[in-house]
Amino acid sequence: MSAMETWTIKKLLEWVSGYFEDKGVDSPRLSAELLLCDVLGLERIQLYTLYDRVVQPAQLAQLRALVKRAGEHEPVAYLVGRCEFYSLPLTITPDCLIPRPETEGLVERCVHFLRNRERVQHVLDLCTGSGCIAAAIAKNVEDAQVVATDVSDAALKVAAENIEKLKLTEKVQLLCGDLFDPVIEGLDAARFDLIVSNPPYVSEPEYAALDKNVKDYEPKDALLAGADGLDVYKRILEKVDDFLKPDGALMMEIGYAQGPAIRELLEASGVFRTITIEKDFANNDRIAVAAK
Repeated sequence: MSAMETWTIKKLLEWVSGYFEDKGVDSPRLSAELLLCDVLGLERIQLYTLYDRVVQPAQLAQLRALVKRAGEHEPVAYLVGRCEFYSLPLTITPDCLIPRPETEGLVERCVHFLRNRERVQHVLDLCTGSGCIAAAIAKNVEDAQVVATDVSDAALKVAAENIEKLKLTEKVQLLCGDLFDPVIEGLDAARFDLIVSNPPYVSEPEYAALDKNVKDYEPKDALLAGADGLDVYKRILEKVDDFLKPDGALMMEIGYAQGPAIRELLEASGVFRTITIEKDFANNDRIAVAAK
């Protein structure tokens, strides 16, 4: 990418996409679009309506620095400070996990469950991180009231920014603390129609083998959950009964190899009438649904 050449948006998109492909960067074309949008202050659709616009040297220099970092597998969502989840634009920083497409499947399941019920629905989102699940549910279920907790103060700052930006402050309450702990302080005897969580679930051996772009940049505490990756689930199940309405449900994202172990934990809790483990689009175990 030499500064002497004339670089149009079209030419840059092609060059950066190719570069990312060679470097094995995830979604090379989309990543190229996101970086260009960020540097040029454009929406993705505008890249294509302004295909022939020439990019100025100062912006080229800025882009070059970002492309180099992305080529070394620094996540693009962190480089541009945003991503899209369930069609919502979210602010994202290295203090929280980057939302994954698999988690959209969990949200879909939650929205479907809540829409089929009468009256105001009370939802508790544990380990909310960027607030992506809480925001998507609040945005898509008219009469949902969501309480979202996270032990990381820094992650909650990001969640607060997202909830505000999406105009959901009336519907989503953010509380700092470990799992259910802050709920007790805030609202005595609170019971929920739905408890949802995408908790840390990576085991120690899996963590050691994670891709560099995840292990080097994403928050370790949001990923690692003990020797077998089940620590947080066990702690959720210790208390879930006290917080769930008699006809409520628990829905959690799980690791691809955790289906049998999670089913066993859910059965052993003695709380649930029906338990299903659902697959994601890659046919891996991904969502546990347990109805009281």
